[in-house]
Amino acid sequence: MSFQGKVALVTGATRGIGLAVGRRLAQEGISLSLCGRNEEALGHLREELEKGKILHIVSKTDVSNPIQVKEMVEKTLDKFGKIDILINNAGITADTLLVRMKESDWQTVLETNLTGAFLVTRAVAKGMIKAHYGRIVNVSSIIGIMGNAGQAAYASSKAGLIGFTKSVARELAPRGITCNAVAPGFIETDMTQGLPEAVQKGILSRIPLGRFGTAEDVAELIQFLVSEEAAYITGQVIRVDGGMVTI
Repeated sequence: MSFQGKVALVTGATRGIGLAVGRRLAQEGISLSLCGRNEEALGHLREELEKGKILHIVSKTDVSNPIQVKEMVEKTLDKFGKIDILINNAGITADTLLVRMKESDWQTVLETNLTGAFLVTRAVAKGMIKAHYGRIVNVSSIIGIMGNAGQAAYASSKAGLIGFTKSVARELAPRGITCNAVAPGFIETDMTQGLPEAVQKGILSRIPLGRFGTAEDVAELIQFLVSEEAAYITGQVIRVDGGMVTI
């Protein structure tokens, strides 16, 4: 796999899957534009990239804010001249039962997880169309496929991201641009580690491989999907869930 001269933009890059993806792409020598909302975490990320001598831009960006998205993309283009790869990973949760959910929580989750992906993709796609080349990967979730109690907003945003992926794939395929989604299952994160032991055991009993996934498991798939070897794969939703969902 050759990524010589490629530039990637990764949203939600300060932790979890986004951080793992940035690190994996850096191993391939890809120049990186990484964004997130936590200033302290962004500072640590800058230090890591500088030590690794990776060409990079790190931006504090709220992907649900059109002005901030525009500025972040323009900043990336000013430095690198192009964006070849886009990973829409930024996402949040505001889990609660439907009857207790505030309208503001519903709106915030959809604006970040779904509208954010739309805003960034729209801004980046213009350059990809002009170049007749691009790789887009949207990070969805198995929750967007099967649903989950207490996660109506999150599930809706991730299901919407799947529909968005399929539509973008059809629209941009004639311009040499692929668009796919990955749907991680239960991944080792601060959230899963904080679950009660009984809840963790219950989840693990539903995973045929018998373990939670890692952010690196997801990053490896994304690295493949943005490679030349995946040039004939588009409009797909690929689960990374240890066999938890089989339909």
